[in-house]
Amino acid sequence: MYCKFCGTNLPENAAFCGACGAQAASCGQPASAAGGRVGYSPKIHDPAFSRYLKNTNRWAALFSAVLAVAAVVGFFIAGQIGVENMENPQALYIGLCIGAMFLAIAFFQIMGRKRSRTWDGTVVDKTVKQKSRQKESGNEYYTQHYTEYVVLIRSEDGKEHRICTEDDDTVFHYYQIGDRVRHHAGLNSYEKYDKSRDSIIFCSACRTLCDITDDVCPRCKCPLLK
Repeated sequence: MYCKFCGTNLPENAAFCGACGAQAASCGQPASAAGGRVGYSPKIHDPAFSRYLKNTNRWAALFSAVLAVAAVVGFFIAGQIGVENMENPQALYIGLCIGAMFLAIAFFQIMGRKRSRTWDGTVVDKTVKQKSRQKESGNEYYTQHYTEYVVLIRSEDGKEHRICTEDDDTVFHYYQIGDRVRHHAGLNSYEKYDKSRDSIIFCSACRTLCDITDDVCPRCKCPLLK
């Protein structure tokens, strides 16, 4: 049988869960009997996710290349016609620097996805904070007030990771303290171990909010991990 609180596989004669300390008597039936939504889904190995990551990296590289070319050409033309007293080759150098910045951002995003790893963790805390920041509109500044929702996850190696949203508590209420979650490499998304009581589910690829009864994401067509 499995502990319903942390998902640990328990011996049949266990009195308590050795991982979280819950009474084994309260752990109930095996995970496979809990509506089919307890456990990490093997659908993560579906080829659709590999295609999604490949396309995401391809579009990131293409978009950054287009921006880089636009920056170089734009500043070169500005230098030729003397916009805001700019002259070439100085204007061209500025365009090259900005273009290189766009390419570097895309490169680090792609490498970050490739270097990320899969790990398991537990939701250890949730916080809600009222915050404010200064925003600029034209030549005027104003104060923007917003609510920050944070879900804190601690991985098995002791590191803490934050899921942070502003003015939207959907993700905040989706996770509960004590939930076991798995971070999927490349996708950089989180999957709950126990989804048996959920009515919604987030696509692990594009993060679209879906109904728990759906089998695939209507937006990116990747299978939902349930």
